[in-house]
Amino acid sequence: MATVAPARSAAGELGGAARHGVANLLGVAVAAVAGFGLNIVVTRSWSMSDAGLFFAATSAFMIAYAAARLGTGVGSVYFISRYRTLGQPERLRASVLVGLLPVLAVGTLIAVAGWWAAPRIVALTFDEPVPGAVRALRVLLVFVPVAALCDFVLAACRGFGKMRPLLLIERLGRTGLQVAGVGLAAVLGLSATTALPLAWVAPYLPAALVGTVWLARLVRRAERGAQAPAVSLRKEFWPYWRYSGPRALSGLAQMAVQRLDIVLLGALRGLSEAALYTAATRFLALGQLSGQALSTAVQHRLAEHLVRDDREAAGRLYQAATGWLVLLAWPAYLLFAVFAEPMLHLFGEGYSAGARVTVFLALTMLVATGCGMVDTVLNMAGRTSWTFYNALAGTLVNVVLNVLLIPRFGIMGAAVAWSASIFITNLVPLAQLHHAYRLHPFGRGTLAAAGLAVACFGVPALIARALLDAGPVTLAVLAVLGTAGYLAGAWRLRRVLQLDALRALRRGRRR
Repeated sequence: MATVAPARSAAGELGGAARHGVANLLGVAVAAVAGFGLNIVVTRSWSMSDAGLFFAATSAFMIAYAAARLGTGVGSVYFISRYRTLGQPERLRASVLVGLLPVLAVGTLIAVAGWWAAPRIVALTFDEPVPGAVRALRVLLVFVPVAALCDFVLAACRGFGKMRPLLLIERLGRTGLQVAGVGLAAVLGLSATTALPLAWVAPYLPAALVGTVWLARLVRRAERGAQAPAVSLRKEFWPYWRYSGPRALSGLAQMAVQRLDIVLLGALRGLSEAALYTAATRFLALGQLSGQALSTAVQHRLAEHLVRDDREAAGRLYQAATGWLVLLAWPAYLLFAVFAEPMLHLFGEGYSAGARVTVFLALTMLVATGCGMVDTVLNMAGRTSWTFYNALAGTLVNVVLNVLLIPRFGIMGAAVAWSASIFITNLVPLAQLHHAYRLHPFGRGTLAAAGLAVACFGVPALIARALLDAGPVTLAVLAVLGTAGYLAGAWRLRRVLQLDALRALRRGRRR
């Protein structure tokens, strides 16, 4: 009979989440700066049309890659965390294999079909011939199974409670190699249709290989304590895919919402507008990464609590993580909203025309981050069918509004479509969590973090914008002074914000 692992104390639980969250945030900070710099290199080194082709092609790759993942990222975290909690190591290998083998098969199928269909895809997407578009798309699609493998093995490592593979392999390793490769292509003046996509996508290969070796070691180590014989793949297949199947479609829908608008802009309004929209929305990705870092840190802990039906512990963790998310993301979004135009000058001449898009979506993201990681909580509760329907609704609204609004309003139409889908995929699951589990993110820490961000960044930024020149000097001074006040306020409110959990960093290091 399986033995349920003992629950951690509340302080230890938050401390562990904080420790992993901080480690992930450090990696995310490096990856965010590197990725942001990569986009600046692309926009400044190639023409707006070439940059637009690159962004549209990589967006198509990300959609194909999301399809190949089949929802196994969340599925692997859920089942590996579950079997470790229930004391069933004999099921771990089968759980890994029933997810991994279909991912490799589907990824390979997508790569082969994409290579064959690339000329037809380009012809259907663009009214006029785009030189090099087929070549760029083929270069990227070859790596779809490799990228899907990389995502799978790193997610499975998180199921074992290991954040280091994600930090070292993905956040630092792959991103660093991408920046180096793209930078070298820019310095040498290489082709935007072959060398640039290859430099961007090739780092997935070493990342996937190292991640696979790391995961294999974790599985072998866990199996040493197994007392029962290994479970067959057939027995594990249906439970795994009943859970992960809906997530496969919802994950694809979420990626389509994030990337399809860039492809549609390139097709309906031209590649230059696709480049402009990509630049205008890159600032928002910086804020989103903090949410991804915290989500990966708490996923397996939420799964453990909800396996035990310990809703009180799950609620504490959800509210604490939401407070941390608001504390990290709101200052950035507030500054983006007020100083969008000078920030967009970083991308080069002509990109400041996207300022309205940055303002609009930055304000939208304030609402989204205030809801917390609703999708993660639903998934860890086993409600992947709910996340599927939510994502499907958001995607349908996004696609319909994109098709209706982009031809007339261009990048602003795409921004409205994305904003509508963001509201659906955050507010609907927020209501579902409260109705089904009585879970919500609005603890004292969340409200304190929001108030502190508005007081230190929002209000001063608006005053400075009204009275002073809204240039880079004003932005830099405001950021420095706001950060100083923000840190002082966070220290004063550290108990409300549950930042005392960060003391676990010292204990974790001593151990």
